[in-house]
Amino acid sequence: MAGISIQGVHKSYGALNVLKEFSLEITDGEFVVLVGPSGCGKSTMLKILAGLEAASGGKILIGDRDVTDLAPGDRDIAMVFQNYALYPHLTVGQNIGFGLKMRGMAKTEIDKRVQAAARILAVDHLLDRRPKALSGGQRQRVALGRAIVREPRAFLMDEPLSNLDAKLRVHTRAEISALHKRIGVTTVYVTHDQIEAMTMADRVVIMRDGLVQQIADPDTLFQKPINLFVASFIGSPGMNFLRTRITGGHIELFGQTFAARPGVADGEVIVGIRPEHLSLGQGGVTFQVKPVLVESLGSEKYVYFEPGQYAFHQGREDERGKGLIARVPYSGTIREGEELSLSFDPSHIHLFDAQTEKAIDR
Repeated sequence: MAGISIQGVHKSYGALNVLKEFSLEITDGEFVVLVGPSGCGKSTMLKILAGLEAASGGKILIGDRDVTDLAPGDRDIAMVFQNYALYPHLTVGQNIGFGLKMRGMAKTEIDKRVQAAARILAVDHLLDRRPKALSGGQRQRVALGRAIVREPRAFLMDEPLSNLDAKLRVHTRAEISALHKRIGVTTVYVTHDQIEAMTMADRVVIMRDGLVQQIADPDTLFQKPINLFVASFIGSPGMNFLRTRITGGHIELFGQTFAARPGVADGEVIVGIRPEHLSLGQGGVTFQVKPVLVESLGSEKYVYFEPGQYAFHQGREDERGKGLIARVPYSGTIREGEELSLSFDPSHIHLFDAQTEKAIDR
């Protein structure tokens, strides 16, 4: 095992700069997730780390060894792809041990490692089957087994769960997290799914347009996003954003006025309120609303409201234009169009500069 040091790596295709000065120190045994929207540069960075793409500049060290210009096979890493890349004519056992066989390892040692990896991943009863006889989750575990038996210094995973259905994806990500805790190999994992990132990572690297936006543990990202983009990307449903002003140290929202945090200057701001921080009934700041859409998830509901003059549709693309969203743990009936009291605690809001979009109350 080994830590990974990425120092000022960048990548250009002609005039197109897809990765801009990426630097990251990953400690030995750490699980780091790169996450961001399509085209943000996360997969490009992983390919450069694996040696599948050449960097335009910068340096990569795995342990104390400079691997920047080494071929993939010389970096002592193992990569797990989203399409599994299993050989259809080989059995599960043969697929898991294929890389070791190509290295010329003795059959007895190959069998020993294959059996050990298969037991860890609970596929030891499938060793004589071929990939076509396996479910999607079983195929993914075989692909993981093929990586484990190599005993690499680091694992690189490129959206390994994207081909699985929703229920199996939840189960398999728990398996990968448990596996990492058991074997402790440094892991760099790429996904576009912020829920995967938040539930699996020791630290998350949020990227946008080839630039790192914030690097932090999941709790810090959720509680102290560094800018509007990070705040909009983390959380499900995404944060509500409302444009207003601070005047005389006070914020006005929904016809109510409350004090801003000490030290925040007057001016135009964007107020961020997470859906789970909006509550039905009376609270710190209370206002009247009428639901325009109610989505029931059983134990909780997503309730959508028209936010009126304060709307600021800058959130994730899949949630733009939906208005104000409240996530409420409520099992009763909420009817569209009925007048309700909605409230929030002012201590839970986030403030962003309306021009720079940077957090101003961190």
